[in-house]
Amino acid sequence: MSKILSNQEPKGTSDWLPEEFLIRQYIFNTWRRVCLRYGFEEYLTPLVENSEIYRAKSGEDIGGKELVTFTDLGGRELSIRPEMTPSVTRLVTKIYNSHPKPLKYFSIANFMRNEKPQRGRNREFWQLNCDIFGSASLRADLEILQLALDLMLEFNSPADSFVLMISSRKLIDAVLDLSGASQLAIDKKLLIVRTLDKWQKLKPAEITGRLQDAGLNGQAVIIIKKFMTSDSLEKLVKELPALKDNSGFLEISQALQSLKDLGYGDYLEFNPTVIRGFDYYDGLVFEVFDRHPDNKRALFGGGRYNGLANIFGVDNFPAVGFAPGDETMKLFLEAWKLLGQVEDNQEEKYYLPLLSDSLILETDRLAKKLRSQGKNILLGLEKQKISKALEFANKKKAIKVVIFGEEEAQQGIYKIKNMKTGQEQKEKF
Repeated sequence: MSKILSNQEPKGTSDWLPEEFLIRQYIFNTWRRVCLRYGFEEYLTPLVENSEIYRAKSGEDIGGKELVTFTDLGGRELSIRPEMTPSVTRLVTKIYNSHPKPLKYFSIANFMRNEKPQRGRNREFWQLNCDIFGSASLRADLEILQLALDLMLEFNSPADSFVLMISSRKLIDAVLDLSGASQLAIDKKLLIVRTLDKWQKLKPAEITGRLQDAGLNGQAVIIIKKFMTSDSLEKLVKELPALKDNSGFLEISQALQSLKDLGYGDYLEFNPTVIRGFDYYDGLVFEVFDRHPDNKRALFGGGRYNGLANIFGVDNFPAVGFAPGDETMKLFLEAWKLLGQVEDNQEEKYYLPLLSDSLILETDRLAKKLRSQGKNILLGLEKQKISKALEFANKKKAIKVVIFGEEEAQQGIYKIKNMKTGQEQKEKF
């Protein structure tokens, strides 16, 4: 007897039955609609890349233990993409000099990370990636921030349901200068930044221990903690006045004011705990945070990364972007009871049952006619009584049923029954 195989999907992945796929499709279609509205163009890169491009800049987790790697027939080590930024940067390096700037690109693709599955975080997941290449202007950062806000608002998100929290790697670097951390070796400095990135997850004693292990003295730790606990720009300047002329501080101030002037003020805050774990960020960084009491979590984030292209042997060019994921977006929609919009955004589905064996050819012709008119026709393949056909249509959530039986055929008509109102209308065949 042959071995019986499991019919369960691999751990950390999910089968999407049609009902689930409709939810994901709704999310993807909403993302795509807003990106196109902003003039972004869609692209796609291969599912696999040379493993080294992730090890170079993706950070110790994603670029290390979370990589899913294999060796191809040519002996090359490849990885299933765990994120898109290195891939799209590689793509852009090939065409950057020959294309007009800025380049505004987006993609919707699936990824894989070898991490422990948890709520809102699978090993296989889908992300929208939006990036602007070729503009160092703060206006590019502002457009990315505005796009992120409009993506959230496109789902009809209630007031106070989310907040965009903003900080800057330039400001963080200035704090490291004040604390003396900038004089440390690069690996020690990275350890400090990664510790700050986990600020909300670590206990105070553990944070202090890690900072001291990285080479910071007591006064330096105090400076770091003053920065990380400042919940407004005003408090930050009061605690650390040397930062008021820092370019990162000024960019944050201008970005917040510009977005407030555009009417987004209720969704904004300065938050120094926004670090972003990727090593390639070097300017403004941000995260969108869910405020639902049952789902308080970061939904997605992004920022400025001007120094990534050189790993491909070309001069660096300016870049800024972000990447929301499908799992956290679904949790947000569930928490705020916004999934009722999914069915409202589906095209009308018609059910055309086969009501008589003698009408097989005519029923097929009717289906062809209706489909040529752009209607979505679910065609019955086995003979049904009208009562069973209506029951089946309800289960399949068909909005309308096309009734074409012996009586209708004799009259040269068909009827369309609205399943919500019960009304019928006659049409000539």
